[in-house]
Amino acid sequence: MALPVAAIIGRPNVGKSSLLNSLAGRRISIVDPTAGVTRDRISTILCHKDRYFELVDTGGYGIVDSDALEEHIENQIFQAISSANLVIFLVDIRQGLTPLDEEIAVLLRKHNLPVILAANKADTPSLFSAAADFTPLGFGLPICVSAEQKINRTELLDRIVEALAHLPAETPKEAVMKLAIVGRRNVGKSTFLNAVVGQPRVITSEIPGTTRDAVDVRFEKDGKCFIIIDTAGVRKKSRMQNDIEFYGYTRVIKSIRRADVVLLVMDATEPVSEVDKKLAHLIQEEYKPCILVINKWDLAKDRAGSQDYADYLEKAMAGLRRAPIAFTTALEGKNVQSVLDLAMELFKQASLEVPTARLNKAVRLIEEEKAGGHSRGIIPKIYYATQVATRPVTLLLFVNRINLFDPAYQRYLVHRFGELLGIEEVPIRLLLRPKETRKADRS
Repeated sequence: MALPVAAIIGRPNVGKSSLLNSLAGRRISIVDPTAGVTRDRISTILCHKDRYFELVDTGGYGIVDSDALEEHIENQIFQAISSANLVIFLVDIRQGLTPLDEEIAVLLRKHNLPVILAANKADTPSLFSAAADFTPLGFGLPICVSAEQKINRTELLDRIVEALAHLPAETPKEAVMKLAIVGRRNVGKSTFLNAVVGQPRVITSEIPGTTRDAVDVRFEKDGKCFIIIDTAGVRKKSRMQNDIEFYGYTRVIKSIRRADVVLLVMDATEPVSEVDKKLAHLIQEEYKPCILVINKWDLAKDRAGSQDYADYLEKAMAGLRRAPIAFTTALEGKNVQSVLDLAMELFKQASLEVPTARLNKAVRLIEEEKAGGHSRGIIPKIYYATQVATRPVTLLLFVNRINLFDPAYQRYLVHRFGELLGIEEVPIRLLLRPKETRKADRS
């Protein structure tokens, strides 16, 4: 059974994203003075007084969007209202009642939903008396709040929980895996996400930069709960035009860090770019399992076979040679579900706990190959190894001299451990420690 849903609805710039962040106690939605920053539905799960519910932020109703996405934004608002059990109707106490507030009130009455009217930006008690101006909306006297100052935050949470008390109490399923979708602008990330969840959960458009924030979407497959994270399209820092693009880029980095598996989506009709390589480097630095998702394959397959393209990627994306490749057409849903199955396999590999005996058997096989270089007749030697972590698989190697294990030899070790342990497609982190020897041994 789904959790109860409370949706924040209001006109542009009344502080909906700030309120979501305030109630959640952390920065989730991007907040910027520019009207219309939020386009998609941004949601998070909150717990107050042992009661769980989903809180949803929406775009501003009636926004004039800079990219002419008004209809898309409005559709997202309508979907939020239709799936909500409760609406938090947010108004601006400083600006007072507006015609657009009255239009929203008419819309909400048509849906016959419980509504909590909240007057935001009530930063000082002297403003509270202005709340009476909103009683003509027909939802009673609003609760005065300040998202920025956290005034009446607890009181609003109390009212939300009270309004949802008649619904069955549920505890959310724990997500078994988080997937982050990253890539350049206009490669089809949002289309891919919608194909995965089977509904238009995020806005898709031919206009580059449609997605501005990181959007977490929970969905179920085979009775298991997953979180898939859509992110803003990335372009070179030198071409970022405003703070919103920069915030979006920082959310991409955070999304990579908190993901279990990263899907690096690329456009099959475009050559590998510097941005693709930069994202690949970020994924590599975080030791994240990755799938190279080559989207729009229907437009490119006549020009190159999949093997030829894979050979091209191996040269162009050398840092992610271990990453499997998936060819998709997200617009038609082709091969999208198989990417999920592949992601689960990578997650399983990254979660592997290797018995010490098996690990040291692999060490002995590698030692017999004597593939490393040497210095003054001394060859690199691994005395024994132990696993100290998963996700990523992290191996602690006790060695004779750390300086003998140069980057090339470490890459070789990672490759061979991957082959011998059956985890060839995921990153392996190596930690090196010199083995302590007794004086008698040294002499």
